[in-house]
Amino acid sequence: MNLLGRSLLSIAVAIVVAVGVIVAAASLWFRDAVYGDRAMPAATASVVIPAGSTFAEATDALARAGALAHPWAFRLLARLRHDEGDIAPGEYRIPAHATTDEILRKLVDGDIDAKWVTFPEGFTAREMGERLERFALTAPDAFAHYAQTHGIELGGVRTPTLEGYLFPSTYLMPIGASVDRIAAMLVDQFRSELPPDAETRARALGLTVPQVITVASLIEREAKADDERPLMAGVYYNRLRAGMPLDVDATIEYVFPTHHDVITRRDLAIDSPYNTYLHGGLPPTPIANPGKASIDAAFAPQPSHYLYYVYRGNGHHAFATTLREHNANVERYLH
Repeated sequence: MNLLGRSLLSIAVAIVVAVGVIVAAASLWFRDAVYGDRAMPAATASVVIPAGSTFAEATDALARAGALAHPWAFRLLARLRHDEGDIAPGEYRIPAHATTDEILRKLVDGDIDAKWVTFPEGFTAREMGERLERFALTAPDAFAHYAQTHGIELGGVRTPTLEGYLFPSTYLMPIGASVDRIAAMLVDQFRSELPPDAETRARALGLTVPQVITVASLIEREAKADDERPLMAGVYYNRLRAGMPLDVDATIEYVFPTHHDVITRRDLAIDSPYNTYLHGGLPPTPIANPGKASIDAAFAPQPSHYLYYVYRGNGHHAFATTLREHNANVERYLH
């Protein structure tokens, strides 16, 4: 072998040795970063992973909370294990001095301290209870029973139940929280969503705050378009002032344990205080838990002379001042 050949061979051997040293060093670093380094978190860290977060966003949340000493090693470990899409959203408590491996296992196992739960606008207390049960947060029927047997002080009035005062939103629910604590979270949020002058506005309407919330619950169950909510509120107040029954289908549906797509003539004859075809005035309690738009509409109705409305499709209603106009709208849109 000539001199050039020996030089090239020496260079090749040196490169191989150098690469081997680098790989060995990287492997040792990775092993220590994943299984050995316990410097962070220095204390127990609470980390919230929002619903819909990507793995990169979850990693960033862990890093911001001071839970990860080696975010890059965390990402690589998850990629090697094919765990990048397996992290459940929620709140995690990361023990002090947990390794990167332990943290990833905790997140993949869904070992969370709180779960994200969404309650859509218009849910009843029973439906909220069913969702809590499905998330394994409460015992069967526990929340619905609590909501039906407890009330709150609102505007100087004691409500008979919590129906209507459990604000529908997305919450981070602690695992193991008691039913009364969960209810308190929803009620506290409801109070924060009320207009600051709710009592003054209710008095101007000739009602109590709970009665206005009952109107808001009717709006929530009947309206589909936000711009119609204040107008629909005005219809209800006009009918109440005129001594007319409200004739709201959704109040009858509230009597049933399950959803009814169609209210029949036989249903209209059900003898229930919630049947606003048979009984004048407002139903005894709200019939659902209204969202912000419906609450605002109930406290600030749009003035009009309308007394009737009928669904005309595409999320909107046709409003009428006289029964004759209303019957024409019914014929046009429903027949």
